[in-house]
Amino acid sequence: MSKKLNNKISKAFDNTNKKAFIGFLTAGDPDADSTVNFILEMDRAGCDLIEIGIPFSDPTAEGVVIQEANIRSLGNGMTTDGVFDIVKRVREKSDIPLCFMTYANPVFHYGYDEFFSKCEELGVDGIIVPDIPFEEKEEMEGPANAHNVSVISMVSPTSEARIKNIAEGADGFIYVVSSMGVTGVRNEIKTDIEGIVKHIREVTDTPCAIGFGISTPEQAADMASKSDGAIVGSAIVRIIEKYGKDAAPYLYDYIKSMKDAVASV
Repeated sequence: MSKKLNNKISKAFDNTNKKAFIGFLTAGDPDADSTVNFILEMDRAGCDLIEIGIPFSDPTAEGVVIQEANIRSLGNGMTTDGVFDIVKRVREKSDIPLCFMTYANPVFHYGYDEFFSKCEELGVDGIIVPDIPFEEKEEMEGPANAHNVSVISMVSPTSEARIKNIAEGADGFIYVVSSMGVTGVRNEIKTDIEGIVKHIREVTDTPCAIGFGISTPEQAADMASKSDGAIVGSAIVRIIEKYGKDAAPYLYDYIKSMKDAVASV
């Protein structure tokens, strides 16, 4: 059965909050000060949870937009400790639920216990690691859970018979991947989302949110109507790419429109 850790993720899916809107950005793009400002602005605009990407040189699940954000961030000297410092500064002004999105390599090299101890100290509530298969997640999940950090399970259109097994042990929320391939904006999402969510609902009440490819208020509302929320990454990163350090007001307007759409369902 699913676990219930004592972190803030459930706050994002509180029934009084209707559907959740989850936003993603890459830490250090274009710099640390801007990332802190952007996260606070995303919170103000209505994000219920924010995923913070720890930049990595080989982000295999990412499309071109987020790959290039990783390159910009690493080129500017961003490190894992630098991302922790960003979180520390955010936590001085906001208690919004936060999850890291990264890959196994940076966490492994930092040291599981040290990494998750730092997460607990600074108030990072969860971690999403796309390159760890469900069958191998226990190695990371043990030290993460010991420090009250949820390892977010991902369910993809190819999970099929494994969906129930993945969902049964899920904690925090379940990240439902809407489409095959890597992250990025899509004009149309054709996956049988209702079928995937139905399988999840049969074994757990852990909330599920849909990501990959969502960029418009209409898409966000549609996906939220079939689940507990919508996740947007590439469209947010595109705004940051376009406006750089001046992106805050544009992020606010975009995220408010997306949250309004999700909340209307």
